[in-house]
Amino acid sequence: MNIDALFSDEAKRMKRSAIRECLKLTQQPDIISFAGGLPSPSSFPYKDITEISAEVIANSGAAALQYGTTEGENLLRDELVKRYLKEGCKVTRDNFVITTASQQSLDLLGKIFVNPGDTIICELPSYLGGLNAFKVYGANFIGIEPDELGMSAVELEKQIVKLEAEGKKPKFVYIIPDFQNPAGITMPVARRKEIIKVAQKHQVLIVEDSPYREIRFDGESQPMLYSLDDQGLVITLGTFSKSFCPGFRLGWIIANSEVLEKFVQAKQTADLCTSAYLQKIAGLYLQKGLFEKNIGNIVAEYKDKRDNILRCFKEYFPEGVTWTHPEGGLFLLVTMPEHIDSDKLFYKAIEKKVAFVQGYTFFCDGSGRNTMRINFSYADKKTAEEGVKRLAEAIKEML
Repeated sequence: MNIDALFSDEAKRMKRSAIRECLKLTQQPDIISFAGGLPSPSSFPYKDITEISAEVIANSGAAALQYGTTEGENLLRDELVKRYLKEGCKVTRDNFVITTASQQSLDLLGKIFVNPGDTIICELPSYLGGLNAFKVYGANFIGIEPDELGMSAVELEKQIVKLEAEGKKPKFVYIIPDFQNPAGITMPVARRKEIIKVAQKHQVLIVEDSPYREIRFDGESQPMLYSLDDQGLVITLGTFSKSFCPGFRLGWIIANSEVLEKFVQAKQTADLCTSAYLQKIAGLYLQKGLFEKNIGNIVAEYKDKRDNILRCFKEYFPEGVTWTHPEGGLFLLVTMPEHIDSDKLFYKAIEKKVAFVQGYTFFCDGSGRNTMRINFSYADKKTAEEGVKRLAEAIKEML
């Protein structure tokens, strides 16, 4: 039987994640991995979660183990409201829907907004998980190469005007403004205001993907795009995967009520609701002030690891190799001479028992073949230094 003939168009557009496939290769115990976006296991609050889990079962066991509402647990949403009010965002509980991590949020975005052939404007490079989620629903992409300040508002408006002239107004602009994945760039407030101004002028939605915002090492926090918009054009995605527990798979969508109603409808066809038990644990964790306590430890650890890997790059990488200097987050982008193909380099690196993610997978136009994304949050400092040495050897051999 020809099963392929039965698959939907959406299913035929699906493909395995390059990052997930990389992780299969890196599960060998002797491979040093800079590939996945894995938080450090030492960042997980084991003791606190153990105690809060028992408290949730003791005090609300039946409700915790039962189905929950699609919108999410009230305690968790109320605690998130407190956090975002401090960010200058005008929100209430009704502006939030809890999702099964931000990856579900990205999939729901594609489901409710994208028809085959629709155009999405994104950064070049941009988060692979977002691009793949939208591509399944038939999206086309226009990537705008950033300068040192991120996506250019001038180039954004040029692309919007061009698309409008062709009768193809973009469905939304997808931006990661804080410690962008994979490049690590942070967009300053002046550029954010320019982007908002363009979006409001042309009435185009902006999707603000914000998974790393709390993990800042240097510089000053910049206002969220959501806080700068007074027309309901910004949809913000958040998650606990990088700042709390990736295994909980908890994320959220912030948007105006009209948009959120469609997210609720789409989520009900996907999973009905996100785990009430895990939401109750997370809500209580926030309420007790434990999130703020632990995020300080995470920032200190990751800053130390970032500084270490930048030192190692400077010491071991050959001339002609450059890299970004993120103010926070978990990633940076390495750029090599033009003739270096990261695919070929990847397998040479695997032979030397070190791994990374090929940078071109984050470029919607297939460019960036001489780049690689490096994660610095997972490996300890000694292991990271050995990994950089091995990677440097592979690059030198390619040169």
